[in-house]
Amino acid sequence: MTKLSSKNQITVPVAVLREAGLAAGDKVDVLAAGPGRIEVERANDLVARFAGSLSGVYPPGYLNELRDERQR
Repeated sequence: MTKLSSKNQITVPVAVLREAGLAAGDKVDVLAAGPGRIEVERANDLVARFAGSLSGVYPPGYLNELRDERQR
């Protein structure tokens, strides 16, 4: 068992970190997961998370048409 300090800090046992695949220096997000519960998860690289998310938004060739218009 670990205790929440007066500075709102906790010590996560090494065995728990290893089981979760986390190590010192990893960036993590801390989320509220209901009353008395929190979740800690590895922070996602935003570029990797959203890369390609807008594919299929424009019809084929549309961006080329826009580039051609701008060059005129």
